[in-house]
Amino acid sequence: MGTTEGPRRITMTPAARRALEAAARLFYERGIHAVGVDLIAAEAGVTKKTLYDRFGSKEQIVVEYLADRDERWRAFLAEHLDAAQPAPEARVLAVFDASRAWSVKNSSKGCSMVNAHAEISDPSHPAHPIITGQKEWMLALFTDLAGDIAPGGAAQLGRTLMLLHEGALVAHGLHIFPDPIGHAREQVRTLLALAGGAAA
Repeated sequence: MGTTEGPRRITMTPAARRALEAAARLFYERGIHAVGVDLIAAEAGVTKKTLYDRFGSKEQIVVEYLADRDERWRAFLAEHLDAAQPAPEARVLAVFDASRAWSVKNSSKGCSMVNAHAEISDPSHPAHPIITGQKEWMLALFTDLAGDIAPGGAAQLGRTLMLLHEGALVAHGLHIFPDPIGHAREQVRTLLALAGGAAA
């Protein structure tokens, strides 16, 4: 889904991997702008020079952080979709099940892409295409799945599913009420029953 050329990536050495793991934790917990290269180096147990030798810039560390997270999410989601029942409604619900499981394990502060976009809104930033690319990919996925439920209204249903999904991710990070992704899943179940009936 999507053929846009990906961002420039680096080859990971053990030191670079340690630095990326430290940066990922710090960026997610504290925010990208709040975390400097000195802190990443200290947390990773490497020198600042090693960090720049491996990555070249803080921007590249941010690219690697978001690209790695995106790759892990897509693989995680693929496993859930592969395990889902073949019915298109079940596959849509499997996306919400995957998001719920991922968020509990990896995203206590909400979606890393949404959080990153709050800090990186400049399209010229090398990480910006990763952020928007994941959301475009999710919309394409929902639209594709919607096409099997309501072929004549796939675009509209896909956008509605996307809005429910993204809203649930944001609500999860805000901790205003319990289990927003589970709540969204139940709303989606009702929506799909109506959409399927209308398409029949």
